[in-house]
Amino acid sequence: MSLRLGCIADDYTGASDLANTLTRNGLRTVQTIGVPEAGLPLEDVDAVVVSLKSRSIVAADAVASSRAAARWLRSQGAGHVMFKICSTFDSTDAGNIGPVTLALQADDGAESLLVTPAFPETGRTVYQGHLFVNGVPLNESPLKDHPLNPMRDSNLVRVLQRQCGNAQIGLIDVEVVARGPEAILARQRELAKQHRGIAIIDAIRESDLLAIGAAAIGQKLSVGASGLGLGLARALAVNSTAKLADAGTPVGGFAACLVGSCSKATLEQIDAAARFLPVLRLRTEKLMDNPEEISDGLEWAAARLAAGPVLIASSGSPEEVARLQERYGRERAGHAIEQAMAAIAAGLVARGVKRLVVGGGETSGAVINRLGISAFQLGPEIAPGVPVLRSLGGNNTDMLLALKSGNFGGRDFFMHALAMMH
Repeated sequence: MSLRLGCIADDYTGASDLANTLTRNGLRTVQTIGVPEAGLPLEDVDAVVVSLKSRSIVAADAVASSRAAARWLRSQGAGHVMFKICSTFDSTDAGNIGPVTLALQADDGAESLLVTPAFPETGRTVYQGHLFVNGVPLNESPLKDHPLNPMRDSNLVRVLQRQCGNAQIGLIDVEVVARGPEAILARQRELAKQHRGIAIIDAIRESDLLAIGAAAIGQKLSVGASGLGLGLARALAVNSTAKLADAGTPVGGFAACLVGSCSKATLEQIDAAARFLPVLRLRTEKLMDNPEEISDGLEWAAARLAAGPVLIASSGSPEEVARLQERYGRERAGHAIEQAMAAIAAGLVARGVKRLVVGGGETSGAVINRLGISAFQLGPEIAPGVPVLRSLGGNNTDMLLALKSGNFGGRDFFMHALAMMH
């Protein structure tokens, strides 16, 4: 295996986004689900993205799973490890970005590292340490209302400082970045002397990501969203076709969409799909304590799958989500709905579904864990950050999937995804 870059992603849709970015920028990439078992075919691979479901779990558990992934990647020869986080920096003051970053830094003995969630292609920019979404500060944008990790502060230096205790967070501003990789490295050294070994770094355009990637690739560790992966991939400059055979080849069987995200974009995508597909909107309160809601949903789908794709959604408005969380508690409500959607996914696959589109990061993680898929080959891109995935290893091989973060894709995403997986 010719592994050049190792990545640890804190959720499955983010991992697909990163793997897609690496592939588009010249790296032959495989996405795994957790640390791979022995025997997974990884020949002629430039980059591996280890997918974890660690964004919203207890910080200590996120640290343990991330450290295990990093050890495996290092054992495979990865000279640089990237910890992939969400481009909206989704986290609470308890973590998990800060605790995982500190643990990986300590394990690697990394004196200094760069952190940026910027990805201008998707409207995420960082200026003077503040995160913007399509030109609007994160805490004023619709993305502030994540159901598990609401973001109320756009100042990433402040956000990360609250998670990192006594470790001091520095800032490398856009004026330094504009002067190129050497200026970035010089500023890192200055910050390290001030005991600021972790630095938020600005990026407002793609050229900034290229400079950051060139500076970071010679170091052991970096932290960021898929935009950072773009910079790292370009810095490696691997001459590769970046295609894995048959990753996009059609498969037989039925097709379905499962949606758990409650983002505004996803709710609009469900409405658009309802013009063309049978759509079942599950009663989220029933999913909490009534297993018949799952069996009823599967019976509804089974009666329609032979006629074409179906869509099953547990999505609700922010107001509905708030009511559910107030009644049952945020963690219990989120976990119950994720597991219900995972059970529905397993039931659909048992009924012959081989093409599955999943909306929502937490939902995607629960579904893939239940299906027992070990890894993916990367296929063609459906929308920025969302590729077609072909399953590798595990219990359900020869499936095509798409794992979509809540805010990704255009209004007609579900129909477009199904057409590309036909």
